[in-house]
Amino acid sequence: MTTATLGPVRRTQARTGDRPSVTSTYNELLGRVRAEGLLERRRGFYITVFALLVAGLIGAGVGFVLLGDSWFQLLIAAVFGLLFTQLAFLGHEASHRQVFSSGPTNDRAGRFIVTWLVGMSYQWWMTKHTRHHANPNTVGKDPDIAFDTISFVEEDAARQRGLMAAITRRQGYLFFPLLLLEGVNLHITSVRSLLARGPVERRTGELVAIAVRLSVYVGIVFLMLPLGMAFAFLGVQLAVFGLYMGASFAPNHKGMPILPAGTRVDFLNKQVLTSRNIRGGWSMSALMGGLNHQVEHHLFPSMPRPHLARARVLVREHCAAHDIPYTETGLVNSYRIVVRYLNRVGLAARDPFDCPAAQQFRRA
Repeated sequence: MTTATLGPVRRTQARTGDRPSVTSTYNELLGRVRAEGLLERRRGFYITVFALLVAGLIGAGVGFVLLGDSWFQLLIAAVFGLLFTQLAFLGHEASHRQVFSSGPTNDRAGRFIVTWLVGMSYQWWMTKHTRHHANPNTVGKDPDIAFDTISFVEEDAARQRGLMAAITRRQGYLFFPLLLLEGVNLHITSVRSLLARGPVERRTGELVAIAVRLSVYVGIVFLMLPLGMAFAFLGVQLAVFGLYMGASFAPNHKGMPILPAGTRVDFLNKQVLTSRNIRGGWSMSALMGGLNHQVEHHLFPSMPRPHLARARVLVREHCAAHDIPYTETGLVNSYRIVVRYLNRVGLAARDPFDCPAAQQFRRA
């Protein structure tokens, strides 16, 4: 963890320390948002999106049957990968109570979409994602920056050994290729969470749903296609799903300030300072399932996707008035930032002999 990473947080704390009223202006912003009706549900929008995605699934299924034994089936597999990702976006929004006003209704919809259609544990996603929203980019509290294949803080990078250390040193460049495996990782991790010891809410129901969905989906693929083509179909579908999911979530917080464990930052500053928006208007919102408005999503998690663009205007005005850094960039540039950041963190996993003195010795 570097001083440069912590700089924006420290400066903000210094500014807000002299003006306590700034840290409590979230209620003022929330009042403006409510006054404009931006927290009201948009069921018609979500029903339409869901209907279009189901139509897409049916169309892809018809194409799958009509193509038969053809390597063009890999294009159908890619389409399924895209559609499952879009469905996952809807499941994510249901988990945030963005779709319906009733919590149980949102959960039923989210569980049906995530577990029965996408094939992952909704309960696992809810638990993990709730922890992330409470403490984004906070060491020891945000599961999205916890120790894993990709290291997000230097301390974790320095812990990597052997092959993992070699990967970590180049993790920025390898980030997007590794996302091709993220689809498999998400499915396995979610099932593993259901099989973990201790109480797990709706464990049996979700395990049954995932098993039925997997059996039917995989069974149809292997029944309709030759063995090699069937494996290729599943591989392409999971690769597209993992890449699309990862590429949509990665720009949101990667490369933004990391908060050390124990840091005390008010809600408004914590959510704005650690989040990044992606420019692009309605088309980008459709592509990323509303995740392009990450700042607003973190400030108002239950706000429906169609209202985030208007909320962006209010939040930008509020942040400018109170001297709070607001980050927004283009999609391609956000990926550049992520790659640079991950490569910089990965340097902490350098080989013990990879130092200037050792290099000078070898050249001599």
